[in-house]
Amino acid sequence: MPLTRRTLIGVTLSLAIALAPSGALHAASPQPAKGEHGMVVTAQHLASEVGVEVLKKGGNAVDAAVAVGYALAVVYPNAGNIGGGGFMTIRFKDGKSTFLDFRERAPLAATKTMYLDKDGNPVKGASLDGYLAVGVPGSVAGFEMAREKYGTLPRQDLMAPAIAYAKDGFILDQGDAASFASNAARLAKDPAAAAIFLKPDGKPYGAGERLLQPDLAASLAAISEKGADAFYKGAIADAIVKASGARGGILAKADFEQYKVRELQPVSCTYRGYEITSSPPPSSGGVIICEILNVLEGYPLSYLGAGSAETVHVMVEAMRYAYVDRNSALGDPDFVDNPVSKLLDKGYAKEIRDKIDPFRAGVSQDLMPKGFGESKETTHYSIIDDDGNAVAVTYTLNGSFGAGVVADGSGILLNNEMDDFTQKPGVPNLYGLVQGEANAIQPKKTPLSSMSPTIVAKDGKPFMVIGSPGGSRIITITLEAIVNVIDHGMNIQEAIDASRIHHQWLPDTIYVEPFGLSPDAEKLLAGMGYHLDLADSTWGQAAGILVGGKSLAEIEKGGGARYNGAIDSRAASGEAIGY
Repeated sequence: MPLTRRTLIGVTLSLAIALAPSGALHAASPQPAKGEHGMVVTAQHLASEVGVEVLKKGGNAVDAAVAVGYALAVVYPNAGNIGGGGFMTIRFKDGKSTFLDFRERAPLAATKTMYLDKDGNPVKGASLDGYLAVGVPGSVAGFEMAREKYGTLPRQDLMAPAIAYAKDGFILDQGDAASFASNAARLAKDPAAAAIFLKPDGKPYGAGERLLQPDLAASLAAISEKGADAFYKGAIADAIVKASGARGGILAKADFEQYKVRELQPVSCTYRGYEITSSPPPSSGGVIICEILNVLEGYPLSYLGAGSAETVHVMVEAMRYAYVDRNSALGDPDFVDNPVSKLLDKGYAKEIRDKIDPFRAGVSQDLMPKGFGESKETTHYSIIDDDGNAVAVTYTLNGSFGAGVVADGSGILLNNEMDDFTQKPGVPNLYGLVQGEANAIQPKKTPLSSMSPTIVAKDGKPFMVIGSPGGSRIITITLEAIVNVIDHGMNIQEAIDASRIHHQWLPDTIYVEPFGLSPDAEKLLAGMGYHLDLADSTWGQAAGILVGGKSLAEIEKGGGARYNGAIDSRAASGEAIGY
């Protein structure tokens, strides 16, 4: 029998607050899920079950990742997708690793000023709503490349569960229903989307009701039979291009026919003896996580304590310097010469540490580069198999339910990923990121991302698989989970559930989750010159696995479960399942 840990629906992080030995406030967490042969952690319990069944049938972690990716497109439509794109970090049992970039691309007809009016100002909503916001999807090509090159099972076997859930439907739980309710007005604007996700009376489906998606089932069946060509060269692409042309978009058949997945070398760095493997450009995630970790390595975080004013101060300053690099210097490697080696250099990290005042907040405006003129509705899943192959996948529609549009007859929700480009240098995007020319729109270019599917190893063996949704906050969510385990001794569930802070250079603000800091820490930070935004809601839905025990202490002691999985308590429908 699989060992499972379902999140209690409706429980928030403001409940069961416990004072940790370090003095940090964080929510009391359930125990991690345990498994000896494999672990699958996703934001939707049905998709987790699909992944575990693939592992049980002899598939490897890549097979399970592909099956989960297709399943989430059905059972987690606000973020799971075949109409979006993402990244996959793979660490093989022999210690080698690779990275697949199947992120969305700008259409061939895209222009640098396509979202600006005649006066050069951004047109509100143009990069977020409708077909003009849609980038060329990459998920199907990414899953097919991963399966063909590194999987072991037939495509039909991996896609069968997703097709069944689309054709026969699945019962919504409270978390599923909540996502429909909060997006009902937006989905109602597109007749094809409304026909799928809203009832005939226009109301959203509720908990306990069955969602049927026959058009999506047919699209998935075509992909199952003919592979990626069914999506990029056949009737599916034709339907999307036709709808785009009729409703103000610029997608062309050539955009689909020319789409190619990139296989890249992951970013790697070390932190206190641990080996970090993560996403390279066009993601900023791996580079910026490593840059921040390099800075933090010079501070005794375990001594300073989780949530202390001193710890928050050095973390925020490291984030400030790293995000100015992210927002001004990084972009698609086919178009931009990314200064990755400089940003990963530990000497560069020391230069940053030397600039940090130990007693005062920095000022973001002082770091403005010369010439400087992502919604939580991404999803991440983590998988490891019996052989120790580990896969971290983060993929997205960008905003919740993407652009909110479905091409007639396809059943496929389309992304609004074009908003991740720089519409105009100095103008914030959906996530408040102020970006530069390196991320300007160009045909066939991939927008800069924060997605950070990450795998940590120790002594040549897998140690941790981690990642999260969260737009620009993905980087800091993933970073804090790693620091919580390595520096603060939390178990994997505690590390993911712990309240979060975030700083992204501009705006010059520390964002703090509810109960994220003690009142004393807040006062000390305010006295240092920080502006704190004490949020009334949480962010991110991390999914993680720790190998050899639930915490560092248990790993060092020995005798812990081989695999320990944790889905964020913020993820109402998620589940970690081990076997």
